[in-house]
Amino acid sequence: MSTIPAPRGHAVVVQPDEGPSYWQPVPASGHADPKLTPELTRFPALSMGYQTIAPGGRVREHSHGDQIELQICFRGRGHVLVDGATHPLVPGTACFLGYDVKHEIVNDGAEDLVMMWLITPHGLEEFFKAIGRPRTPGQPAPAPFARPEDIVAVERAMGMNDTRA
Repeated sequence: MSTIPAPRGHAVVVQPDEGPSYWQPVPASGHADPKLTPELTRFPALSMGYQTIAPGGRVREHSHGDQIELQICFRGRGHVLVDGATHPLVPGTACFLGYDVKHEIVNDGAEDLVMMWLITPHGLEEFFKAIGRPRTPGQPAPAPFARPEDIVAVERAMGMNDTRA
């Protein structure tokens, strides 16, 4: 039995600078901002947030064995590789990424690339927290920093599949 109360009759509104934010390591750099998580929504089936990928940064190729992910380009330009096929990312581009679909997001533009993500079941917010550093909106970006040495174990514990050979 869950200790989270049921969502019936419950609503949450989160403003842009509210909620946790985590600086992200290379190669993405930028930051991740979980917005709607089970702790707030009382709905454990999904979570939602934004990921800002710095110019020249990328989200390394990976897949989710037990999660479905929706990605929507909110701001900036880049491209997404989905199972080896390249697709442009511009504001309004929407991606459905089913179980075990390999995907990589690349910011090849001159400004931040901001992607909205929604994942079911939840958990991506915990990944960003585990590999990132706490961020306060408005503070300058830290010097680039490495991913944790145990990143593959962190990914596996959170249902992600590392696709590196």
